[in-house]
Amino acid sequence: MADHVREPIRSASEKITTEFQTLVDSQDLDSIKQSQNLILGRLQDSSAVLSHFNDYSENCFADVSADFSKNTRLLRTMKSDLDYIFQKLRSMKGKILATYPDAFPDNSTIEALDQRPDLELAK
Repeated sequence: MADHVREPIRSASEKITTEFQTLVDSQDLDSIKQSQNLILGRLQDSSAVLSHFNDYSENCFADVSADFSKNTRLLRTMKSDLDYIFQKLRSMKGKILATYPDAFPDNSTIEALDQRPDLELAK
């Protein structure tokens, strides 16, 4: 661009800049900068604390995950064993009922025989 075009643009820019500077008080700007720096410091502190917590959590998870996996496998094995046991018990009960129909009392007789308190309701 030619200098005769740039000079009016520069002049207009300087005038607008001067007008903007008169609109805003420098003390207000300093106060805003101070607040922003304070917030930045707090955010950096929070970020550092969260990073430390994440590292700590990662280490704790690494320590616990092996035990957790082992216990999960144990529980799955126990569940399959119990499922097998209950299947066998149902099969035995069915054979006993087929051979001896009066071997197991009906529900009304069971309620009369079982007078133990229900511990689940006490909670």
